[in-house]
Amino acid sequence: MLKLAPFVLLLLYGVAMYWFSSWRTKRELDMQSTPLADARLKALTDRFARAVGVERIKVHIYEIDPVNGLAAPDGRIFITRGFYNKYRRGEVTAEELASVIAHELGHVALGHSRKRMIDFSGTNAVRMALATVFNRFLPGLGVVIANFLVSVLAAKLSRNDEYEADAYASALLVKANIGTGPQKELFRKLDSLTGVGGGMPAWLMSHPKTAERIRAIEENEARWKIAPEG
Repeated sequence: MLKLAPFVLLLLYGVAMYWFSSWRTKRELDMQSTPLADARLKALTDRFARAVGVERIKVHIYEIDPVNGLAAPDGRIFITRGFYNKYRRGEVTAEELASVIAHELGHVALGHSRKRMIDFSGTNAVRMALATVFNRFLPGLGVVIANFLVSVLAAKLSRNDEYEADAYASALLVKANIGTGPQKELFRKLDSLTGVGGGMPAWLMSHPKTAERIRAIEENEARWKIAPEG
């Protein structure tokens, strides 16, 4: 039992750090967000609401410039001001932006916030354990090696979540009679919209590469026997 105590403490430390990060994120979002008030987007999210059998889907604008969408740990959906501005300038259609909302709804519906807490706590414990072992043989380098290995593992877990949320979004878009065309078209635009290139090795990325995400959507369409769009 005593031998397990350090690992239990590491897990508890990971949980505590996750909850602190969630609290800090919630506070920042509360201070820097406003409700989304756009008639066209509301009409699309109302279609999502009818498709999943809820009264309304609330979306907020997170007042920061980077192009992104996110699902907060408390289940709220956010689109950044930078992303919304792209839509207002016509660089992104309402249906394309709605596909982002559908993706974030997928994270909420699939319990990814709770899963990330478990993943974060577990990988933190693994990081500390590996660092302790490697430091015995490679003093000074053990932490570096442990951090690298855990980063690869965390990136893999994150990519799996993104694929799952993409699949949920595809199903929701189809059920809402919007289709997957806007979802795939947005992915084709994503690198230019975000200013992020594809130079990083795939196994270090927290999100799958664009071409792989589109391929996964089309594979789902084939399994679901849905005629491809876009």
